[in-house]
Amino acid sequence: MSIKRLLSMKLPKRQSAFLWGARKTGKSTFLEQRFPQSIKYDLLKTDELARLLASPHLLREEVLSLTDEELKFPIIIDEVQKAPALLDEVHWLIENKKAAFILCGSSARKLKRGAANLLGGRAWRFHFYPFVYPEIPDLDLLRVFKHGLLPANYLSNYPERMLRAYVGDYLAEEIQAEGLVRNLAGFARFLELSGFTNGQMLNFSNIARDVGVDAKTIKEYYQILIDTLIGYYVEPFHEKIKRDLIQATPKFYLFDVGIANHLLHRKVSVLKGNEAGDSFEHYILTELVAYQGLNEIDTPLNYWRSKSGLEVDFILNRGNVAIETKISSNVDLSELKGLAAFCEDYQPRHALVVCQAPRKRLMTTIGKTNIEVLPWREFLENLWSGKYRE
Repeated sequence: MSIKRLLSMKLPKRQSAFLWGARKTGKSTFLEQRFPQSIKYDLLKTDELARLLASPHLLREEVLSLTDEELKFPIIIDEVQKAPALLDEVHWLIENKKAAFILCGSSARKLKRGAANLLGGRAWRFHFYPFVYPEIPDLDLLRVFKHGLLPANYLSNYPERMLRAYVGDYLAEEIQAEGLVRNLAGFARFLELSGFTNGQMLNFSNIARDVGVDAKTIKEYYQILIDTLIGYYVEPFHEKIKRDLIQATPKFYLFDVGIANHLLHRKVSVLKGNEAGDSFEHYILTELVAYQGLNEIDTPLNYWRSKSGLEVDFILNRGNVAIETKISSNVDLSELKGLAAFCEDYQPRHALVVCQAPRKRLMTTIGKTNIEVLPWREFLENLWSGKYRE
């Protein structure tokens, strides 16, 4: 199946860019198709990496030898985080040769922590994600829960093997090879446990006790997942407070439903029940994150929860959009006490229940707000068309 990715990555002449994305989201394939005439340095090749680590100036000398015709296209450096010293050479070439680069990687952590040259605004930033709804004709929701949305995994007939290999590769290549942790066994225990904390408010002390390390280390481990683009924090919504809310405790979500379910040893076989409901909430979260990232929307994505336990899954646009997810097809108002309370306090422009209902409907009106029940496909079509952007 040939799938056209949504990111367009239109660059003016001589404009450089970073392209960040988790491992195996399809960055390299996208760049090969989008920039077929570009010269490419692939730092996954050990010989290429070794020679440029030993002599970063070789990049400068090789680019200086290129013709004007060859320099019409951006030079691609894949897995750039493996060789931070190359960024000084890239900087010089941008300034003095007017060369353009696309610097691709799965983590900026090593670059930031090592005070690497991040080009001081000379390179635009783009983010790449697993498959999203508009990219897949007739997306199969149950397949999403079983396989996840990493391209090779979603298309594979062997999802368990693919998911197991991905987690192993992540530990070996991203964590061990890059030297991001000293205690790899402890991090491996934490990574498995991260599936059980997926979509939950975090208690670092409790997790530390289960893993056998201190809370500070657990916070650092979560930051590694975020820096390597494997997960996201979702912070609580606190604007215009009208009722008592919980203290600011983030939720954590892994970047892919299939990876989370693999770590949980969870096999979802039908689109009903608590496990399917958790997977559905997680999937909608990944669509929201990708939509905001691909459209460069910098307003926060939050959740809302009161001290009494009333909750809304997702809050967008500083309270203008409130979203509750339900795996069922027949949603009753009694299940939406959190959404109703949020509408009473904040009067969002859109209050949405995303579910498996066969048709959309208006359930009730609270103040000036209608609660709209939407089939999940219709919600995603609305989302990606920009309906909830304001």
